[in-house]
Amino acid sequence: MLRFGLFGTGHWAIETHGKALHAHPDAELVGVWGRNPERASALAERYGVPAYADVDALIEQCEAVAVALPPDIQADIAVRAARAGRHLLLDKPLALSVADADRVVAAAEESAVASVVFFTQRFQPNVTAFLAATAAAGGWQHGRTTAFASIFQDGSPYGGSLWRREHGALWDIAPHALSILLPVLGRVTQVAAMDGPSGMVHLLLTHEGGATSSASLSLDAPTESMAREFVFYGENGIENVPFGENDAATAFGVAIDQLVEQVRAGTRDHRCDVRFGREVVGIIAAAETARTESRTIPVPLP
Repeated sequence: MLRFGLFGTGHWAIETHGKALHAHPDAELVGVWGRNPERASALAERYGVPAYADVDALIEQCEAVAVALPPDIQADIAVRAARAGRHLLLDKPLALSVADADRVVAAAEESAVASVVFFTQRFQPNVTAFLAATAAAGGWQHGRTTAFASIFQDGSPYGGSLWRREHGALWDIAPHALSILLPVLGRVTQVAAMDGPSGMVHLLLTHEGGATSSASLSLDAPTESMAREFVFYGENGIENVPFGENDAATAFGVAIDQLVEQVRAGTRDHRCDVRFGREVVGIIAAAETARTESRTIPVPLP
């Protein structure tokens, strides 16, 4: 039984992290910390655990942390937890800068803690099986992503998310797109980007070996045009990536499974660990520069 501290009190913390941790047979939720003490107390009461007023006090009581907070706050907590020898179950994006992502990686490697970064579709069994088979088939020349969502529609639990409003689709949706494209097409070596209407952003990526990919992303799409599509083109024809069959909490349970297995086996080579999370941050940071300077930006390999 791995003892977890939960950091965060928003919708994602409640309905994904908290729900999955509470239900998992190999996880014990031991406490909650949040920036809003009242919400932290309410979430802690829901699961019959203490609410903590101090980050380090909760870190001291657990063996692993689950973080559902804005990426810049997540990075600081992850560094503190890793330095204390706590395993990391984090969310995408790992951080909002390469420097912060590097700090998390360095702390995790120095303390030899296990880590998993939760890219939702990468913990859906039907999606991971598809990606493995597609990568093994090889011969892919291009991948295309269209992900048009809206956090501003009535009832969206993310409409009040300040970091999403500030950083937009590039930082919120691009990590999901990259988590699908990279396993099949390989590392990104250069990126170009431009803006579209209503916060839309378009990416054009070159991968090792010469394959390319494109991504069109929005957090403010009209209701009638909301869409999600991942397609690969190559020597074997055209393949459409299936959407995950399970809800987010079930997928998060798979992430817990895999973190627990790492801890038990003593392995530190998860396909979605903090090093992969840092790789994704590096690509997005390069895309941010590309859109600002209207030029193609090389992406140094980690």
